Amino acid sequence: MDAKTIYAQSSDIKSRTYLEYRKDMKKKAIAELEILDWLESKLLSLYPKQKIEVSKSGGDAFLWFLRKGGVTREPDYKVRVGNKNFDIEFQYAGKIGLNYFDFAISKITKKNRKTGKREPHQDRKILYILKNNCSFAFFDPEWVLKNGKIGFVDAWRKDAYRIPKIKFLKVLKSDPALKSVIEIIDIKNYILNFQHDLIGINKEKLSYLLQQVIDEQKIVKIIPNDLGSFFKICFILDNLNKAPQNINLWLVYLLSFISGKNTTEDLSKIIYCIDFLYSKTELKQNELKNLVEKIKECFKLLQNFEQKDGSFKSSVNLSPIDETRNALFSINLLEDLTQDLIFYYKVKELSPIIKIYQNLNFIGNTFKLIYIKEGLFE
Repeated sequence: MDAKTIYAQSSDIKSRTYLEYRKDMKKKAIAELEILDWLESKLLSLYPKQKIEVSKSGGDAFLWFLRKGGVTREPDYKVRVGNKNFDIEFQYAGKIGLNYFDFAISKITKKNRKTGKREPHQDRKILYILKNNCSFAFFDPEWVLKNGKIGFVDAWRKDAYRIPKIKFLKVLKSDPALKSVIEIIDIKNYILNFQHDLIGINKEKLSYLLQQVIDEQKIVKIIPNDLGSFFKICFILDNLNKAPQNINLWLVYLLSFISGKNTTEDLSKIIYCIDFLYSKTELKQNELKNLVEKIKECFKLLQNFEQKDGSFKSSVNLSPIDETRNALFSINLLEDLTQDLIFYYKVKELSPIIKIYQNLNFIGNTFKLIYIKEGLFE
């Protein structure tokens, strides 16, 4: 186990599927990446006449999820101001209805081995953004230690430093520049939830298959011979938490289904299966090269399907809302695959994900389209 990794132990995280876990982790990544430009400009105003460098931990290889689940101990941002380096831990809250503002103990203090007492970290600052009134605060961990007390947080199921609401709101500063940043964060979170619904839709369509599974051992040995069968069997195995034999052979065969004749529905099934198989194996160099080329081809196909009104069009037999959900689902998984390949395989042929959904060219129109179709916007 990586010493910098904490694997989730709580039952609520264990109960999530791998894709549900990744969706939750992506919500934090959306905020962190969108805030980055604002953060740099804010630091420039706080440290005038000094050279500022701000980056996500990991740089281009930043990964918002871990293959075995859990969260990372890496700081959210690394900052260089002149000759001084420090980290920034970022927290983002949507409302002020709570009585306390909570901070993870490990983010604020560390235990002195000699005295046994907890001491504030000296190598970091805390950035807190409250979205409902576009306000923020910068402070040192020492401020939390002085103004908060350790108490149990029900939502986290563990102790944390808790600062009373009335005390914390006093350090917040309003910034109108946050408004547009928060709006795009909200849009991307809405799109993230919308595309994720495809998993539930497919589960409902294919639930009868799970009830008919009798011989699990037989399923893992059969190699499907068409896309429909491939998707159904991968779906079954995924839900049974099983993996096929000869995974790499399955993956190579699956990649052969990618072509200019694919619809958005085809791509959503193919990429779901790729994602499922990829996470359960190690690739050889020729397999890696093939996968990278096919990912680039998928991105290009989806780009060709994208319309200026924010929808996607690949077939007269699919509705605009279904096409759009299929495409968003595919883009979501392709971005995950891209960063995983950059992180684990040091791939240079793929463009790193600088912003979540950076491959959507008309994201505002896409948001309006799905918002209208769901009857929430006129």
